Amino acid sequence: MADVLVHVGANVRRLRAAAGLSQAALAQASGLSRRLVVALEGGDANISLANLDRLAGVLGVDFGAIVRAPDQTGNQRVDQLGWRGTHPDSAAAFLGAAPARQAAELWIWSLGPGDRYEALPDAEGWREMLYVIEGTLTVESAEASREVAAGDFLIFDSAQPYAYVNAGEAPVRFVRNVVS
Repeated sequence: MADVLVHVGANVRRLRAAAGLSQAALAQASGLSRRLVVALEGGDANISLANLDRLAGVLGVDFGAIVRAPDQTGNQRVDQLGWRGTHPDSAAAFLGAAPARQAAELWIWSLGPGDRYEALPDAEGWREMLYVIEGTLTVESAEASREVAAGDFLIFDSAQPYAYVNAGEAPVRFVRNVVS
């Protein structure tokens, strides 16, 4: 997992240029100093997550577009370290993003060994974001069959038939976010 600031400077510079904004105009529109924008684009500044979100808003993109690796354009999986505390066990990882228009649901799921959940397609524009806490979850769809182990996650378009499967011998527990 890379540090979130590794890609920020290049992404802000690219997105600012695409929006036709000068560094001064971006700074003014976001309420940040021009000096911070210059340093950020040069890779010489540390910036808060809240200020990155402000820049994303001015640039008309989501937070993920600011922090993901350049070769991940359009990819919903980001997997970047967003914050590190003073204790070695303190950290926050920004795992991924999915576009949302109107709704978000948060679920905690468990599937016993050999169990399966068959889902009907959601409406167009719906996405699921899964994070596996325990075991290995298999997600089957027309696109692919993907195994998601404990500590990993998956973001996918749920406007298609899909299934959650526990092919293991122990329970699978996972967090499910549904967004539209």
